[in-house]
Amino acid sequence: MLIDVALPLSLAIIMFSLGFGLTFADFGRVLTIPRAVITGMAMQVLAVPAVAFVLVSFTNLPPAMAFGVMLLSFCPGGVTSNILTKLAGGTVALSITLTAVVSLFSVVTVPVLVGWAATTFLGSAAPEINVTAIGMSMFVITAVPVTLGVLLRFIAPDFADKQESRVSMAALVLFVVIVAAALATNWTMFVTHIAGLGPILIGLNAVLLILGVVVARVLGLSGPDGLCISVEMGVQNATLGIAVAGLIAQTGGIPDYAIPAAVYGITMYVVTIPGMFVLRMIFGKT
Repeated sequence: MLIDVALPLSLAIIMFSLGFGLTFADFGRVLTIPRAVITGMAMQVLAVPAVAFVLVSFTNLPPAMAFGVMLLSFCPGGVTSNILTKLAGGTVALSITLTAVVSLFSVVTVPVLVGWAATTFLGSAAPEINVTAIGMSMFVITAVPVTLGVLLRFIAPDFADKQESRVSMAALVLFVVIVAAALATNWTMFVTHIAGLGPILIGLNAVLLILGVVVARVLGLSGPDGLCISVEMGVQNATLGIAVAGLIAQTGGIPDYAIPAAVYGITMYVVTIPGMFVLRMIFGKT
């Protein structure tokens, strides 16, 4: 029930809340600040999985857990990344644009990368993965709600302005409930693997935060742009990771593959919130 109905529905509401806070101008910003947007997209889509792959390769995680870490790395930035970017002193407009564009782009990238990761980490134990079916499912529970949210804001901007904070709060509560349910359902497995998962997930988060600002500086982007890209890389859409794991496993409960995303849904805030203030002191004024 949780995987089949509650989780996809909750993710759709969360993605609707993302779209509800967007305007068409947020997508058009790709053309006005192309270097920052392209850099952010490349770091999110390519660098995050690359870093995850390197870290996982140096661990002895069980194949299912290693695959789960990779699933997490394929996800776009989380819906709270915009708030954290603002707190960090990053470019909020860039954050909104990256979250929106990469979330829609993930309908294509995630299914393709999932197919590769399953073969690489699970081998003969990999379940049969229908890339097209996963892509279509993701389109329905991510792209469609985002589009509906954007359209509703366009049609009724005054209503959207009044209700946006409530919708965002509902999305945040749903996110917390999903992560809690994932951990509760798999508590024994969580306890068994937290010693192995904790360090790699915390390390992944820290590396991504640092890498974002460093690459931005090397490419000549502003400090606030770098902080934005850093947060976008470090804050993943863990709910989507759990949902995709369910689509792959096709089981009655939350599968092993979802545990890394559920754990990261908690640890990413523990690492990112203090980390972004440190990075702000170092890079925020450049």
